[in-house]
Amino acid sequence: MENEIIQKNNLNEKIINLVKKKSKLIIITISVFIILLISLFFFDFYRDNQNKKVAEEYIKAGIYLTSNNKLKSKNIYKEIVFSKNKFYSVLALNNIIENDLEKNSDEILKLFKIIESINIDFEQKNLIKLKKALYLKKISKDIEANKLLGEIIENNSIWKDTAIEVSKQ
Repeated sequence: MENEIIQKNNLNEKIINLVKKKSKLIIITISVFIILLISLFFFDFYRDNQNKKVAEEYIKAGIYLTSNNKLKSKNIYKEIVFSKNKFYSVLALNNIIENDLEKNSDEILKLFKIIESINIDFEQKNLIKLKKALYLKKISKDIEANKLLGEIIENNSIWKDTAIEVSKQ
């Protein structure tokens, strides 16, 4: 019994000695962990704040569009595309195209390139390719459009049937 108590005391002393020897390392590790948690919290807060700002700008552009101020609406929608927001950038480009806010097809294709550079999931990328192919067909660039449609079909995307239907036209 005394032997067990002595062994427990020895174990406790070993742990205390180890903590004393490694106290700087333990403090640094805990500090880094706390700083990392705080940084993650602030990054999430910053990202939410940016998303809210983009959402407000999107609504503002919609208001300008309904009040027939197409120039201001187009400029705000372009800023949203340049912000590379995963959700609102695609919507902004859709509004630019649907409402014929930008007449220059090269500018629209530049906006598509920006949207394509956003880190979004596979099927969303294929949807953007499909929209780009439709736009290319609209401006009579059938070869480029068919190439994009072929990529969608080869990828066996959920948009495959739509791509096949569009390529027949």
